[in-house]
Amino acid sequence: MFNPWPHALSVAVALATLASPTLSQAQDLTFNLPAGPLASTLNAIASQSGHIVSLEPSLVRGKQAPAVVGQMPAEQAMQKALAGSGLQLRVTGQGNFSVEPAADNSAAMQLGVTNIVERSTDATTEGSGSYAARAVTIGKGTHTLKEIPQSVTVMTRKQMDDQDIVDLKDAANKTTGLVGAQGVGRGLILSSRGFQIDDWQYDGVPIPRNTYALGNWATQDLIFFDRMEVLRGASGLLQGTGSPGGAVNLVRKRGQNAPTVTLTGKAGSWDHYGLQLDAGGPLNQAGTVRGRLVADQDDSHSFVDSEWYKTTSLYGALDFDLSEATTLGLAVSQSDGESRSNVRGFPRYADGKPVDLPRKTYTGAKWNHSDIDVTTLYTDLEHRFNDDWAFKVGAVRMTETNKAKNQRVQSSGTGINADGSGVQYADFVTDLDSTKVALDMNLNGKFEALSMQQEIMVGGNYSKYTSDDKFARTFNNSTDNIFNIDHDRPEISYDGLLNSPGGRGTPSKYDIRQKGLYGSWRVKPIDPLTLVLGSRVSWYDYSYKSWRQDATSITADPESTSNENGEVTPFAGIVYDLSREWAVYASYTDVFTPQTERDTGGSVVKPIIGTNYEVGLKGELMDGRVNTSLALFRYDQENRATLDTDGGQICDGWYCSKASGKVRSQGLDAEISGEVLDGLQLFAGYTYNTTKYIKDPENEGKVFSWWTPKHMLRVWGNYQFSGDWNRVSTGLGFVAQTHTIGYDHSVNVPGYTVWNARVGYQLTPEIELAMNANNLFDKTYFTAAYNQINGNNNYGDPRNVMFSVKYTPEF
Repeated sequence: MFNPWPHALSVAVALATLASPTLSQAQDLTFNLPAGPLASTLNAIASQSGHIVSLEPSLVRGKQAPAVVGQMPAEQAMQKALAGSGLQLRVTGQGNFSVEPAADNSAAMQLGVTNIVERSTDATTEGSGSYAARAVTIGKGTHTLKEIPQSVTVMTRKQMDDQDIVDLKDAANKTTGLVGAQGVGRGLILSSRGFQIDDWQYDGVPIPRNTYALGNWATQDLIFFDRMEVLRGASGLLQGTGSPGGAVNLVRKRGQNAPTVTLTGKAGSWDHYGLQLDAGGPLNQAGTVRGRLVADQDDSHSFVDSEWYKTTSLYGALDFDLSEATTLGLAVSQSDGESRSNVRGFPRYADGKPVDLPRKTYTGAKWNHSDIDVTTLYTDLEHRFNDDWAFKVGAVRMTETNKAKNQRVQSSGTGINADGSGVQYADFVTDLDSTKVALDMNLNGKFEALSMQQEIMVGGNYSKYTSDDKFARTFNNSTDNIFNIDHDRPEISYDGLLNSPGGRGTPSKYDIRQKGLYGSWRVKPIDPLTLVLGSRVSWYDYSYKSWRQDATSITADPESTSNENGEVTPFAGIVYDLSREWAVYASYTDVFTPQTERDTGGSVVKPIIGTNYEVGLKGELMDGRVNTSLALFRYDQENRATLDTDGGQICDGWYCSKASGKVRSQGLDAEISGEVLDGLQLFAGYTYNTTKYIKDPENEGKVFSWWTPKHMLRVWGNYQFSGDWNRVSTGLGFVAQTHTIGYDHSVNVPGYTVWNARVGYQLTPEIELAMNANNLFDKTYFTAAYNQINGNNNYGDPRNVMFSVKYTPEF
């Protein structure tokens, strides 16, 4: 298959691959490949047919292939993919394929049996038709999964489309080791290995995405993105104060070289309707300017009475080839999500048992309303000095406004009484306004020195988060019953709550800035062994100002600040290739997390320090069509702030803190993804994870991460039939997990298994029909969240279906 690896390894690999059997050139195969990058389409055809395709990487760079759909021999599929590209196909004497220029001087570039036949390191997944990613960009530069000495998962565009995954929370809960917990309304809390991931990467640029004055409101559509890359384990080298649980990188869709249009219509349960346009193509005759437009409208009611959601999303992208070696990318996305949501679910009985309420029960008011508006600007510039050296700079600017008013029902005491009494209405108004700006630049280079292959990466990044927020709230005890909620209480406003008995407002401002310099060095002292050494130096400044406001006055609270200068986080890894398919690895990395609590001397408590160890086995099987991994990990986190009860209540009328706590997260990850059998794309990921307080004055020995199950298994497979049934594809999978606990360790949230399925039918080469069915057996369960006795218990979706029609015209 196509792969731009160096010529130095071509002869040995070519001889090895030529010794393997290939399929008959004339055998008809069923192809269903949408228009996409030419490199990806050639890879997909080669992967499906079992052939080798050899070429110079520069020949296909920036070129686009038309859709390849129908029954045909692999050679014909290749010819169709190459149509209009200025390239031609040549069949070698051994029955493999070579791609070369169609010009008369092409003979000088023929590669013969000594061609590059390594696997492709193109990280783009659109058009690949595969669940197996060839490479990732989350660690700066482009590497295969096997080259990275940490656990890595990629959710490809094919997998998102097959499972009808449209937002980050859904994607997280169908990915190995991640938990997308319920935030406020449609918001989410992303976590891995027991720790929140609050900085998310966009094209490798990390920005804060879940810092709010109140609650967890973050939302993220996935229609703008080619893939979701996930690194599990400490990510301090990439993000400085990054989560010890890992990092998530969302890689956006790009401008295209050939005209491509996809129009998708959806209709499903609870009056759920959607319409999406995804179009792209060259904007000049030379193809040096390429564009992309995505427009999506999604409207839905809910299984919960009175609940509704409406989201409008727009995305536009331009890519300019300033020269053969330099590409500039510009893009803007905008998502406007309105909703009337069941913001905090249900409370529980005092003994922690759930109240027996129907899943359709709405606890809000008729005037509940939320409007989340997110606008993001993206830009990046990449310059390729040659095939070995490249410089890239990327920037992201995101503005977000979040306006909401809602009624939340909770218990007035320690849980709802047996007769349903003990209800309290909590009224909230939020007006949150934030701006995030981030920049990342890096230089990557490969070279040979002292007879060793080496690679270096140096870079730096900067992020700034500023906000101008305010919220107001009141808590109102009531004689109402949990089985008869009042949805018609008077509508609220910010000023109205300030004038209510017990009403209080909280204006606030965040100013969080982080910058860092990072670098890594990869060296191969002997051919099968790679050593990776890296480090980052970080600077961090945090400021939070808040005021207490009532109807007549406003009073400033003490400012909360934290500053860290020159914090060093090292990284070390080793990868040993057992064979071309298998490698073992081990890694160590540090993480630091600044804290804002004060000690008895008035100083900020020193940062949390964590150490992450991981060993594992990775495989790239069946000529790269299947990725596998197995990892054992342990993360110890020390210096957590705990209450200093010996120091007296001298910190704002309460106990100060000291850096003495310790927690541990450890376990196992296992994963397989790709075409495990002809026509069968499979993703399966299992995680065993325990989290515990090792040292804590109140919680020692208890579970640390209440929403992290000890066992998680996520499985999905999609099978493309052949022969007379070649128009049909079917999918089946499930998510299963063991129980979790509540925020205060007094609630048990039972585990569950939920099955999902899909049926697809290719009506014509241009029209595809599909039906996705979720929660096939209508399992009743509670989702992971800040589950508490007094509220925040939310049911998962009952059984539902989604029908879709996708139209992709040929050009």
